Amino acid sequence: MQPEEMTWVVAGKRYRTDKATLIAHDEYWNGYSCEQGGRNTFLFRTPNGNFFAQHQTLLQGEINRIVPLKTNEAISLYQSLHRKEVPFRIAFPVIKVEDA
Repeated sequence: MQPEEMTWVVAGKRYRTDKATLIAHDEYWNGYSCEQGGRNTFLFRTPNGNFFAQHQTLLQGEINRIVPLKTNEAISLYQSLHRKEVPFRIAFPVIKVEDA
């Protein structure tokens, strides 16, 4: 399942998949299908530097939706998603990473 073109408005901000950059997702062939349990998640970054997740489903009774994310939530989601379309340092340019 590829990201669907969607527009959602949340708290006065418009989130559009067609204007944002896809940075990570969990759409991959697992030996059976590309839909992981009938669901896929796509992480996007807007041109203004905001993050959101697009959740898509094939399951009856569920709807596709967009959820705005704080930067720390986006980082956690990025790390959990199987496919990275953009390297971390480019996806999160304001985050300074140091050795532990």
